[in-house]
Amino acid sequence: MAKKIFILVGHPDVDSMSGALATAYEEGVKAAGHEVRRLNLGELHFDPILHQGYKCIQTLEPDLTLIQENMKWADHFFLVYPNWWGAMPALLKGMFDRMFLPGFAFKFQKGKFWWERLLKGRSARVVITMDNHPVIAELLFGNTSNEIKHATLGFAGFAPVRVSRIGPLRSMTEAKKAVVKKKIMRLGKKGI
Repeated sequence: MAKKIFILVGHPDVDSMSGALATAYEEGVKAAGHEVRRLNLGELHFDPILHQGYKCIQTLEPDLTLIQENMKWADHFFLVYPNWWGAMPALLKGMFDRMFLPGFAFKFQKGKFWWERLLKGRSARVVITMDNHPVIAELLFGNTSNEIKHATLGFAGFAPVRVSRIGPLRSMTEAKKAVVKKKIMRLGKKGI
């Protein structure tokens, strides 16, 4: 069954391993006959700073509205980004800060502890690249994917959220990179 898949490159530079992995995934998606939309975060224009927190909601720029529309359209969300200092790039974090708003991603219910997850019914695949080996990075710094998996996408209702951590990029040969791209392409064909 064909899926609607939204691909977002969360690296500010599309000419990166993140961009190459997104292209491999997109090729798999298209080969399997899924519908696809893709955006490269570094090519979009918006202010990533939430200047007054949430006490005064800033008007969303057209590119942030476009991301929201693509997320609502999609059955499955594919996000790829590098791990920088144990977290996602600041531009990607700023995107989530600005557009994962009440009424779009969630809704608090008056008088109740729990919230409504407004993006439920969608799955996600997050690919995180890193210069260290993923197991060593987790031993040293903990599971740095919790922020995106649980506190961001899971909070909004995405389930399941599958995470693939790829590294160490700094010592990865071109042959190994080709193997990784083929694995990511296969995930695209499966739509997961």
